[in-house]
Amino acid sequence: MSSIKRTPERNLLVFTGRAHPELAEEVAASLGITLTPTTAYDFANSEIYVRFEESVRGSDAFVIQSHTAPVNEWIMEHLIMVDALKRASAKRITVVMPFYAYARQDKKHRGREPISARLMADLFRTAGADRLMAVDLHTAQIQGFFDGPVDHLMAIPILSGYVCEKYASDPGLDMTRDLAIVSPDAGRIKVAEQWSARLGGAPLAFIHKTRDIHRPNESVANRVVGEVEGRTCILVDDMIDTGGTIVKAAEALQKQGAASVVIAATHAILSDPAVDRLKNCPATEVVVTNTLPIAADRQFDKLTVLSIAPLISRAIREVFEDGSVTKMFDGSA
Repeated sequence: MSSIKRTPERNLLVFTGRAHPELAEEVAASLGITLTPTTAYDFANSEIYVRFEESVRGSDAFVIQSHTAPVNEWIMEHLIMVDALKRASAKRITVVMPFYAYARQDKKHRGREPISARLMADLFRTAGADRLMAVDLHTAQIQGFFDGPVDHLMAIPILSGYVCEKYASDPGLDMTRDLAIVSPDAGRIKVAEQWSARLGGAPLAFIHKTRDIHRPNESVANRVVGEVEGRTCILVDDMIDTGGTIVKAAEALQKQGAASVVIAATHAILSDPAVDRLKNCPATEVVVTNTLPIAADRQFDKLTVLSIAPLISRAIREVFEDGSVTKMFDGSA
């Protein structure tokens, strides 16, 4: 006998850091497994230690970590976990980032600036990641920063499904006259088009805004482009950080005669003073997903949080079984 033949056995393991373990537990439960036991703690000088309590040799490892505040600490923990898996001989390591940190720094606005989104991809590749999975990247071009396969998941099926059921299920509703899908800026109009396709061809509008590159998290909503008067406006974006952009957009829509405004966004960063702004803004409901943890003191009456876990778990299963992630989004992912 000149060789040894063995039917390959594949072993899917899911790991989580300490940033958002609740989401990882939901994902694992949806897959019908439990999280791999992990020990993680900080030394007195704030260095991070990680060790997996079970063998990971030859496994298909999926490492989930949401990059919430303190962002840099959780990125470092994520990198250390990937390095530990590589050194423990995991066969394939997939980094699952429900929220990709530094995604807004995807290009240079001025000279001598970094492209930090590219640096993030390089760090994880160097640490040992074979594949990257993220939800609603700030710009699609970030997929090209990682030298390996990237699964770009989109929360639109979850968000639009909820909005459609609540605001567009009335048989007497005329989608083309009673609804409008609004992008908070011209750069998100393609996403708004996807929303329109899912909501019966509802017309599009967008907010023409300007931003001062010297003043982060600030923008000026100049005017509304499109017909919104008397309509329920679904204002869609990828993230809400301080809430300045989205709240100014909602106010602009109200001034233009919108019947009501519903905000739908994937990532609820909710940095101060976002909660106060959203509480007092004209929007009747703010719909987000749980890609990031939302503390109890950040929740308010008109905030609705939908779980992204079913989407992530299905994508993990497709990758593990060599299926298609693209078919999850009608070929558009």
